[in-house]
Amino acid sequence: MRKLTLAMTGMVSTVLLSAQAFANEAAGNGLPVPNQSWEHLWDEIILDITIIGVIMAVAAVIMLVKYTASSPDEVGTAKELDSVQSIAYALIPAAIFMADDFYLAANGWTVWNEYRRVPENAMEIKVTGYQWYFEYEYPDGTTTDTLVLPHNQPTVFRMTSDDVIHSFGMPGFRVKEDIMPGRITYIWVNPVEIRETLVQCAEFCGDEHSLMYNTLSVVPQAQFDLWLAKMAAEG
Repeated sequence: MRKLTLAMTGMVSTVLLSAQAFANEAAGNGLPVPNQSWEHLWDEIILDITIIGVIMAVAAVIMLVKYTASSPDEVGTAKELDSVQSIAYALIPAAIFMADDFYLAANGWTVWNEYRRVPENAMEIKVTGYQWYFEYEYPDGTTTDTLVLPHNQPTVFRMTSDDVIHSFGMPGFRVKEDIMPGRITYIWVNPVEIRETLVQCAEFCGDEHSLMYNTLSVVPQAQFDLWLAKMAAEG
């Protein structure tokens, strides 16, 4: 039991040390990148449950081999524990596992707060959900049905629906938020990589729900300015 307890302690120490930089995850623009923090947390959880699973599996195999009866008539015996030993055997493993769970839960709330705390310099885009497309209104009043974001410019989406409940899903940014008629919801992203991904409705909203998606392009600021000016000129 002592060896198992030491192994569990080592597991928790490994998780804690490997995650020290997690809360301070930042991009080149000096702001948090929520989707990167989410991925980091997910890696920590997978590592955690893998280590726990391996420890438990090894312990089970050891006890299975060590304490297997050598004959059908053999009866096992166990050393009688006093009250202190009984409490220690129950509470020490529970305390180790609970400390690990509380640590990961606290990191989960850190990621949640990053997703909800909008930077002061964020560009605002208004999103309206319709059956079955999204409409985007940029700060200059230009409206489009495609989404282009400038690189390294935090962007907040203020969203509502014109008909039924939709959900603004951006799988490339690990983010999803419901869009509801009569309410304004929001979510923000920090596009630190130049790339192309998708926006899709993540809530069933009618016959053509599966067709409710569009591309999302992250481009350099100069290219974004040219694109927005072109959209505005085209009305």
